Amino acid sequence: MSVAVVLLVVALASGCDAPETKSTGEPPSPSATTPGPRTTLTVVAAGDLLVHPALSEQAAADARRAGRDGHDFTQVLAAVRARVSAADLAICHMETPLAEPTGPFTGWPNFSVPPELADAAAWAGFDTCSTASNHSLDSGVEGIARTLDNLDRVGLRHTGTARTEAEARRPTILDVGGVKVGQLSYTLSFNGIPLPAQRPWAANLIDEDAILAEARRARDAGAEIVILSMHWGTEYQHEPNADQVDLAHRLLASPDVDLIVGHHVHVVQPFEKIGAKWVAYGMGNLTTRFGDGSPEKTQDAVLPEFTFTRTSTGRWEVTGVTVLPTWMEYRPMARVVDLTAALSDPRLPAARRAHYAAIVRRINGYIDLRGAFSTGLRMSQ
Repeated sequence: MSVAVVLLVVALASGCDAPETKSTGEPPSPSATTPGPRTTLTVVAAGDLLVHPALSEQAAADARRAGRDGHDFTQVLAAVRARVSAADLAICHMETPLAEPTGPFTGWPNFSVPPELADAAAWAGFDTCSTASNHSLDSGVEGIARTLDNLDRVGLRHTGTARTEAEARRPTILDVGGVKVGQLSYTLSFNGIPLPAQRPWAANLIDEDAILAEARRARDAGAEIVILSMHWGTEYQHEPNADQVDLAHRLLASPDVDLIVGHHVHVVQPFEKIGAKWVAYGMGNLTTRFGDGSPEKTQDAVLPEFTFTRTSTGRWEVTGVTVLPTWMEYRPMARVVDLTAALSDPRLPAARRAHYAAIVRRINGYIDLRGAFSTGLRMSQ
């Protein structure tokens, strides 16, 4: 069950007598009354939640269609809700700052997007969001505060930006069914906007020493698994650049970092197994609405699920990676498409399914640029 939604069912006796049992006079053994420690855990991660004005317009139209004011992004994300909600832990990436409910809503180069995006992320089943991106400072520290306030409002945890120095210093630790998971978030730049001199801690810039120090603080705070969200790479380039590859190898060599998931480049980049650990260099845009087409394949994305297993040493290791390919369809309405489900949907015209099949083949090619399939990655069936 997702940690964002906890369902407590209290079953009351219906008047039936319990079956007679033979008493031994001894208390029941602990193994008969309490489950053992958890041994597996699933983590779903998603690419950028990126909102351009055209996608905001779609969300406003969806809200009007439902008889409401404001914006409704739930229909945009509806196709992936089942996958996200089924994970033990689901991580999103809030690419752009959230605005006041009445706006203004702006796009590139300085984004400010409807706050209902947070509501939709929680509705879809996400539990926590990384927030460090090259757009973190687009609306100043006020935008950071609004974004985190809205994530708090809907019950989403967050890391990467902060409202206070104490918040910046405190590692984000999530209790996932009794397993403590630490989450970190860092970005390569703020598009030339300087951090305020009085608030150098407001957002995390990529720095190897700082990342490893925070990972160690998370371990010291009890984290058994540490997941690092990295906003990095060269935009629209499918191959990870040398900085990404080198830094991934160095960070995953640390016993304090277990998994890296990447954002920023707006296209799908490969997955790679480094030793016993994994990096997803770039997962694409879960949501976007760049324009009427994109030669850079910015509508492609992936939604990977990582299965962690507790080893005989007590440490956790990724023992399975399953990737769901998605595509951001623009017409007739902007919607995320679960490509695996679409390919098996007999209601869709053959030509449309053939189009989706070609996208899946393309995404598979990008995922495998560094040999992911040969080292155990599988596509969702």
